[in-house]
Amino acid sequence: MAKQRMEKATTIKLVLLVTVLLPCCSATETIYITDDVSVSELFSLRIEPRMFNWSYEGLSEQFHYRSSLEGYPDLPSWIRYMYSTEYHSGFLYGTPPPRTADTRVPIEIIALNRMSYETKRLVLILAVHHKPVAKHVIQMKIDNLNWVHMMDPGRIENLKNIFRNDLWPESRSDLHIIFMDSAVKLGARLPLRPQQREGVVVHLGSRAEFSGRMRDLQEEVKPLYKIASCTYKRTSVQTTFENSGFKLDWCAFRLTSSDDDITALPHHPNESHKHGDHTNLSGQHVERWDAPLKSEIPERNYSDEIAISFAIPGMIFALLLCGLTIILCFQHEKLQDDDSEYYFNYIFYICSDFLRMHKSTRHEYNMVPSNVQMVHYSPEDAHSTIKLKSLRDAPFDVSEPQRISPSDSYYREGSPHISNMYMRPKPPPYKLAGTSSGSPTLNRGSGADNGEM
Repeated sequence: MAKQRMEKATTIKLVLLVTVLLPCCSATETIYITDDVSVSELFSLRIEPRMFNWSYEGLSEQFHYRSSLEGYPDLPSWIRYMYSTEYHSGFLYGTPPPRTADTRVPIEIIALNRMSYETKRLVLILAVHHKPVAKHVIQMKIDNLNWVHMMDPGRIENLKNIFRNDLWPESRSDLHIIFMDSAVKLGARLPLRPQQREGVVVHLGSRAEFSGRMRDLQEEVKPLYKIASCTYKRTSVQTTFENSGFKLDWCAFRLTSSDDDITALPHHPNESHKHGDHTNLSGQHVERWDAPLKSEIPERNYSDEIAISFAIPGMIFALLLCGLTIILCFQHEKLQDDDSEYYFNYIFYICSDFLRMHKSTRHEYNMVPSNVQMVHYSPEDAHSTIKLKSLRDAPFDVSEPQRISPSDSYYREGSPHISNMYMRPKPPPYKLAGTSSGSPTLNRGSGADNGEM
């Protein structure tokens, strides 16, 4: 029993503590702002610290904002919220649909200061007014800007003035922005370099008819509709937009009208839609140019091209090889060269004879005995003659292999057979002749005698 009483007392204390602290925690300052918006016209609101009487102290993530429909956890489908680290602010933007005309839409914004953990509450009441819907719309994509840059009212006015003053003067009274959002959120690819702009898609609308210059511009860019993106293309009004700081992707430039049949738009899923004539905005019967359907685009077969690229050079190479084979093989049978035939038939024997001769010659020079006296000199007899030992006088050794001259290895028909022995003529004898000084000199034959005076 005592334990139960203690638990009850503790529960009562906790309830009292929560009752006292809850008003203090929930006592946040609420700020109410009313903004007038129109149906089918873009509105944008920049959420800054000064709206909550705060000062920015230089921190990139000092403030945090959370927005939702009052009493609900999320925003309506036609309102978007994005935070920009470049401007350190949040942005609420969207286009009210016609069903929200003459209504009030409360948007709750909770702001948190991460320096002091102070929380404030702001309620933005959007008073939606009725406005005639635009019949003619211009769709364009700007590549050199982000969505946060287009939130600047001055830049929006510069874009409108291009059409009001030059391209579409008829829309001066009611030209307005219908839609605007980041190109990346609508399916575009992120740029390769982070410092490049993502791009922004902008729709301008008016109830006025398109001017003749706008129709001419549409005809100029129609051939580009089949390309997804073409930032490298230029048009006749390129300078007009670049002077105001806008670089357009002309592949995304479109002129649409609410009077057009939706089944006549390019790539409509209706299979019965075919290219043909139609009535334009001014009521004239003209021929419509539409982009082809995906099913109508022919496909390119790369396997056939690869096969052809290999087949044609292969056939040419085969023809050249066959022609060369015919020239070398079949034409060779008509040629007759007896010397060549004899050389090819006896080339083995010619090589073997040459090798045998080379070995025998090397053996002869290496095996000459050192005690062979080639010249015999006798100084005692002044009138004696000196004779060189002739190879012809040397005894013939039967055991010595026969030495064949290189000229004898090749047999020529009709020429006499030359002996395998080296035949050298006998040299003339040398005589010993005296001089005036008494020193003996060697004079050769009669030449020495004729030389003495």
